[in-house]
Amino acid sequence: MLEIKKFAAIDIGSNAIRLLISNVIISDDKEPQFKKSSLVRVPIRLGADVFVNEGIISDANISRMINAMEAFKLLMNIHGVEKYKACATSAMREASNGEVVVKEIFNKTGVKIDIIGGKEEAAIISSTDLNELIEGDNSYLYVDVGGGSTEFTVFSKGKIINSKSFKMGTVRLLNNKKSVNKEMFASVEKWIKKNTKDLKRISLIGSGGNINKLFKMSGRTEGKPISFIYLNAQYQFLKNMSYDERISELSLNPDRADVIIPATKIYLSAMKWSGARKIYVPKIGLSDGIIKSLHNNTLT
Repeated sequence: MLEIKKFAAIDIGSNAIRLLISNVIISDDKEPQFKKSSLVRVPIRLGADVFVNEGIISDANISRMINAMEAFKLLMNIHGVEKYKACATSAMREASNGEVVVKEIFNKTGVKIDIIGGKEEAAIISSTDLNELIEGDNSYLYVDVGGGSTEFTVFSKGKIINSKSFKMGTVRLLNNKKSVNKEMFASVEKWIKKNTKDLKRISLIGSGGNINKLFKMSGRTEGKPISFIYLNAQYQFLKNMSYDERISELSLNPDRADVIIPATKIYLSAMKWSGARKIYVPKIGLSDGIIKSLHNNTLT
């Protein structure tokens, strides 16, 4: 007996907002299969408001968010989505008018948005297919780089050793003073070294739009890791190009062409401080975790 359910996840990040629609294929004799049906990404950079504009989401971006939620609602209806969940992360967490914006969006569109904390965000993401990678005796440092924050989780022998969310995201790094960024990198370095010092043969697991793009650019086949040497060479290559060149020559989206530099720096730094020589990119994120959690009834 085969059953197909349709779930949707809305991820309201600091750099972009995404709608993921997935088919969940359930059969008697197999584990459920999660097949992506549609992914829509809109470049509403809330982090530029919140991390620069005195912590306030602008009227212009509130209007764009309302339009996005209306469009997402129509798409979910067309696809026949039976259940969805909308989660907002770092930018909305820190916005002084975050709760007001959530209420306004609900009143105008009927879309209910939950503002989630860093720990909850990390927990939702780690409910994804991450489990397939972290089995066995190996150790991993999982790094999810967003626009406003980065979540770090240390796994060893299939178990979570420690996790922490840092206010070190790509949009934030672009807009912060250098001294603030230096301080943040120093505290992350301290945390990673402390939590990985006794672990041998550690690898990184990377998630987020930027590492997915870097993986695609590498031409690696799915499941194969990227080496520290390759990622470092790619970082130098990207840094030596202008913003315009990254768009025209590498076909990067305008809202990806700037944040890809600080994102790559975060992954490289995490590899250096943990002693990891390779990074796996399973192409998972908050949206995938929301879908999985909706199916498992761990999210309401």
